[in-house]
Amino acid sequence: MSFKMTDKVTWVGKIDWELRRFHGDEYSTDRGSSYNSYLIRDEKTVLIDTVWLPFAEEYVEKLKEEIDLKEIDYIIVQHSEIDHSGALPLLLKEIPDTPIYCTPNGKKILQSTFHEDWNFVEVKTGDTLNIGESTLTFVEARMLHWPDSMMTYMDSEAILFSNDAFGQHYASDLMYNDLVDQCELFEEAIKYYANILTPFSALVTNKIKEVLSLELPLNMIATSHGIIWRDNPAQIVHKYLEWADAYQENQITIVYDTMWNATKRMAEAISDGIKSVDDTVTVKLYNAAHTDKNDIITQLFKSKGFLFGSSTVNKGIMNATGGLLEMLQGLGFKNKKAAAFGSYGWSGESVKILEEKLKGAKLDLVEGGPLVLWNPDKDGIKECFDFGVKFAEQFK
Repeated sequence: MSFKMTDKVTWVGKIDWELRRFHGDEYSTDRGSSYNSYLIRDEKTVLIDTVWLPFAEEYVEKLKEEIDLKEIDYIIVQHSEIDHSGALPLLLKEIPDTPIYCTPNGKKILQSTFHEDWNFVEVKTGDTLNIGESTLTFVEARMLHWPDSMMTYMDSEAILFSNDAFGQHYASDLMYNDLVDQCELFEEAIKYYANILTPFSALVTNKIKEVLSLELPLNMIATSHGIIWRDNPAQIVHKYLEWADAYQENQITIVYDTMWNATKRMAEAISDGIKSVDDTVTVKLYNAAHTDKNDIITQLFKSKGFLFGSSTVNKGIMNATGGLLEMLQGLGFKNKKAAAFGSYGWSGESVKILEEKLKGAKLDLVEGGPLVLWNPDKDGIKECFDFGVKFAEQFK
């Protein structure tokens, strides 16, 4: 499959309908994904990015149906991660001397990944490539989300080839933002931001402001994954600015892991306490062992506060909550209150451990969360309810 986006630009990527896990097992892709590659035909012909390694052979064969490979004058590698660059070795066997435009970090990573000394041309922000009626301008986007990342702006078509920024893991043959389900699109867009780009929010803000200051016309944002933004493409740019600014909604999320439902009962009682203070707040409960971790992270990102609960197991906490808290420490969420609660049979360390991990994630900790022996009785349920009230009152 390929399709013309404009007279000069053709999408030549791959839709991956079956993808369900990405980055190993680190990211869930319940709606699949795509690996977007773009062919620009002007006086010179340019290929921007390729596809993931498992699709390399198919990609090169389909690219041959679209164009004589020897007509490709330049290859731009905006990001060296294997889902972008996987077809390069096979492609460069066919056209070995083709110049590869990338950042200095991109060159280092590509050389370390493929152990090939290709014809690299290093570029930095502001460098340009004239290809006839069009000029391509390179914009480094270091740590969004790798050290080598960059974007490319095509002036004649006012297209920003944005790399991973503004993308989603979302498979659709419709391919444009105005044609797909808007709820699905924005669910995947915020999930992508929350799980991948949150640690780099300050860099996101600075880079977007830098690009906006240039006041460039913008007809499309052509992402590396998922849907291309052509209807009011700036809307996703403004969403990124919003999400990067210590984002929160009127939501409190309760995450727990439980052996025999004691901690679950505590979570429900805490939820009742929160709602008794503010019936406008959205309260969501998730069993960490039964719910996709990336979906939970997305809900935590949206929340103004959250609580973690766990049974005590072998003087520790249960692994599903532990794994999520490890993720939280790396993501660096800002402007959120947090608390802990738990149950135990004999040693009772869970609340202390949870609180230490929440502190380690640099969250605003509300201390004194309930710890209940075995299974909460009426007094235990009331203690949890009252703590829910206390937690909700922190937001007044």
